[in-house]
Amino acid sequence: MNLRTALLAAAFLTPITMAGASGADALKLEFPAGARQTAEQVETLGSYRLPISPFRNGDMQSVWAEGQVRQQAWQVQARGMTTLQLLAPLRAQVEASGFEVIFECEARECGGFDFRYATENLPEPDMHVDLGDYRFMAAHRMGEEKPEYVAFLVSRSAGRGFVQITRVGPEEAEADVLVASTKTPDLGESLIDEGDEDDLAGPLLGFSTPSTTVMPLTQQLEIHGRAVLEDLAFATGSSQLEVGEYTSLDLLAGYLKTHPERSVVLVGHTDAEGSLAGNIALSKKRAGAVEARLTALGVPASQIKAEGVGFLSPITSNLTEEGREANRRVEAILSSTE
Repeated sequence: MNLRTALLAAAFLTPITMAGASGADALKLEFPAGARQTAEQVETLGSYRLPISPFRNGDMQSVWAEGQVRQQAWQVQARGMTTLQLLAPLRAQVEASGFEVIFECEARECGGFDFRYATENLPEPDMHVDLGDYRFMAAHRMGEEKPEYVAFLVSRSAGRGFVQITRVGPEEAEADVLVASTKTPDLGESLIDEGDEDDLAGPLLGFSTPSTTVMPLTQQLEIHGRAVLEDLAFATGSSQLEVGEYTSLDLLAGYLKTHPERSVVLVGHTDAEGSLAGNIALSKKRAGAVEARLTALGVPASQIKAEGVGFLSPITSNLTEEGREANRRVEAILSSTE
């Protein structure tokens, strides 16, 4: 562990006794001050498909982990932090508890959109995953009778970090301690700069599980008739897509070009801030920007139409920052009937 990794780990931890390598010992983790748990689900005896490779050629390698499956979502005040800064202290803590990292990856190396949607994640707004900015890590240690596993999926929004923890082990894992420190401050940009990321990243390897409710974009269109284009990024108040590659648009373009008989309506949505008329206009312009990007990718204009409904069709409450963020979206609606 180099000095910067140690500093990051120290910033997350208050003095506690870390668990040893024995499977009977609880895994204790701490987050910085201001962190809060937003969701948890526990299956007393279940199984979890743990990826051990990136998503490539339509699939990824995995192992089935069995035991108590506990998933938690946490949010951290993390303005200016990278996903690596969020993950590195957690990695240091689990390694100190006797776990060995078996797979780690960053968004593009993981497989981007396909990896994210081939895995099981807690839903928005409790757990947000930016398809172009996330990291996954899985680790294991030998318990008294069989291996135990822990996995992290880390992403962020403009001012908030999102961490999903999946623990598979004996039922005693219920005693695991995951707490927000009241002593350590939020991490800022002072402990690590961009030039040092490679020192902390380690080998690019990767994460998550199969979802029964969330599926790849093309399957969502075929089965549900709609799909949210989750990786789009617009500057605040702007109708222009930020510069960059968008996996969702590549997938949608490929789908439409492969199925020339299909057509979609791109529907823009906003949060409830501002007037209805202004939001309808903005949402339609954003859908239009997506339409322009798809035509630039070779999709015939006859297969696409852009509309906007402003804040009239929210998917969650507008009373929280997380809810408003989730409501700002562009959806593709399958409009063909054959």
